[in-house]
Amino acid sequence: MSEIIVFNKPYQVMSQFTDAQQRAHLGDYIEQPGFYPAGRLDYDSEGLMLLTDDGVLQNKISGSDWHKTYLIQVEGIPKAKDLTRLRTGITIKDYQAKTVDVAVLAKKPGWLWSRNPAVRFRKKIPTSWLTITLDQGKNRQVRHMLAAVNLPVLRLIRIKMGTIELADLQPGDWRWQSI
Repeated sequence: MSEIIVFNKPYQVMSQFTDAQQRAHLGDYIEQPGFYPAGRLDYDSEGLMLLTDDGVLQNKISGSDWHKTYLIQVEGIPKAKDLTRLRTGITIKDYQAKTVDVAVLAKKPGWLWSRNPAVRFRKKIPTSWLTITLDQGKNRQVRHMLAAVNLPVLRLIRIKMGTIELADLQPGDWRWQSI
């Protein structure tokens, strides 16, 4: 059994412990020597990150056996053909990206915290909320996939990795969890 850190990475925080450009980073929130992120989240993405002091576990979490689920706000309304394309695969650079699962939500989840700065709002362009589950996690993959079906990402929050969920952690908070 291993102890990991379950962290809710805020928007515009680097997924590393230092930053030469003086941006906010993990070291501003977590002071546990020897623990490192298992995977990354972009600077402009939010949500669940797992940190471990076990290199083998770090590789497992980052690998395809640990599915990653994201809550995403997009500009526009997804069409059935867009969802089909996300499920069957989209070529991005040198790889084929497809979802394990994709669903359109009826509305924004009530538990979701507000973001500062707020997401841009346009009166004439509706937004939608989706969940997408992947078995890989290439750099900016979700954003590239949604751009390919003309659904620009406004907000991206990772909410689950394997069986570990973000639950009620607020941005910047973390907890220990045994796995």
